[in-house]
Amino acid sequence: MALWVILVCTLAASLLGGLYLLGVFRRRRPDEPPLDKGTIPWLGYVLDFRKDSLEFLKRMQRKHGDLFTVLIGGYYFTFVMDPFCFGAIMKESRSKLDFRTFAFKLVWQVFGYKPIEANHSIIRSSSMKHLMGDGLTAITQSTLENFQKLMFFNLHSGEEKRVWQEDNLFHYCYNIVFRAGYLSLYGTEPHQGADDVEKANEQDRIHSNQLFHEFRKYDRLFPRLAYSVLSPKDKMEAERLKRFFWSMLSVKKDNISGWISDQDQLLAENGVPKYMRDRFMFMLLWASQGNTGPTAFWLLLYLMKHPEAMKAVKDEVAKVLRENGQEVKPGSPPVNITREMLNQTPLLDSALEETLRLVAAPILVRAVLQDTRLKTSSGTEYTLRKGDRVALFPHISVQMNPEIHPKPYEFKYDRFINPDGTKKDFYKNGKRLKYFNMPWGTGVSICPGRFFAVAEIKLFVFLMLSHYDLELVDREEEIPVIDISRWGFGTMQPVRDVCFRYRPSIRPTILV
Repeated sequence: MALWVILVCTLAASLLGGLYLLGVFRRRRPDEPPLDKGTIPWLGYVLDFRKDSLEFLKRMQRKHGDLFTVLIGGYYFTFVMDPFCFGAIMKESRSKLDFRTFAFKLVWQVFGYKPIEANHSIIRSSSMKHLMGDGLTAITQSTLENFQKLMFFNLHSGEEKRVWQEDNLFHYCYNIVFRAGYLSLYGTEPHQGADDVEKANEQDRIHSNQLFHEFRKYDRLFPRLAYSVLSPKDKMEAERLKRFFWSMLSVKKDNISGWISDQDQLLAENGVPKYMRDRFMFMLLWASQGNTGPTAFWLLLYLMKHPEAMKAVKDEVAKVLRENGQEVKPGSPPVNITREMLNQTPLLDSALEETLRLVAAPILVRAVLQDTRLKTSSGTEYTLRKGDRVALFPHISVQMNPEIHPKPYEFKYDRFINPDGTKKDFYKNGKRLKYFNMPWGTGVSICPGRFFAVAEIKLFVFLMLSHYDLELVDREEEIPVIDISRWGFGTMQPVRDVCFRYRPSIRPTILV
């Protein structure tokens, strides 16, 4: 009899524990946001979220308002759509809201890297030293030289060579920007004297192109890998690609950037083994180059689809060249673009920010380590429950919000500047907003390499607009829709490519 009692109690305890884990007993407390668990225990809304995160969150916002908690794959996420709450969330101490819990798990799952406690401070300090200030000036110069190596090595002079070349715009932009960034950060082939330079340059072109093609294979798998929904075949391919990059990035080359070498040295000093540091290098490659190429694609595409924007930005580029004593003419070397010149382009800056507003869609997540109070702009206070996760999706809440950005689906290249070239302020309900465009995240988890990313994109676009005439093969072609499987992972990508053509431009000689 006693045995049966023990068995029954054990089964009952197991059943209750299982039901608890499935979320059956979760109830909304009086001071918590609206709770929506969906109809499937434990899974909740995971299928809806994966299918189209944007439409799912819009639906939940219409149903529940600007704060709501939903069950997604065993985790309770409280989404905050009120931009006036963002500051409180981002400034909250790590003892209450911590971004590392979620980030560390994702990094291990996607890149095979097991982070250490010092990782965030290592990345932050190295980025401040090498991707900002004087360090940014040096890496900008290196990136320019690598762009020139990739773009102009076979550029001939003379009117007879001004023939149109056709290519796929997304592939072209992603390929060139990725390779220039990779060579600038991870180094180039060594060479012995001037006679060996072109051989080394050719090896750089071949090697970086091969690396890009493997990177694109991994990039296509990335969303499903992050969600752990790869097929067995794709899982094997992802593991092969990981091993490929771990091996390739373990080789140290000439001219390796201080950003890479410093972090490798600091990790070694913190006891991280070589094989794990190689995995860290793969993570840095994706973090630094996974979004810049796609962003350059969207920016050039929007400019080509909006002739008035293209003319304004091209005129600004020409003006900057002229004021810095440079011109593009047959037989002349490529222009030398400095960081100072990149700081003289308010229209290009606005066009880039407008592009990011339209296509950058990260989801910013914090783990709730303690019950945390949050006050909304309406004055209502809620409690974020310990053990949950709090998430922001700025693409909906600010970037595409018509109260903040009128006609949000239109590309307006000068949206972010006033007529005098100064930066514009943005408001909601008459209150000035601090957060009105968040492509890089914010707070302690803001992208540490954002200044280099902006410089990289602007260098590429500056070179394209100053050296080439550009146009779409089909000028009536519609802007392609985005790949909805990539919501939450940075810059969105198109479901199809767009054919464009380009040819060397000839500008009149500047008369002084």
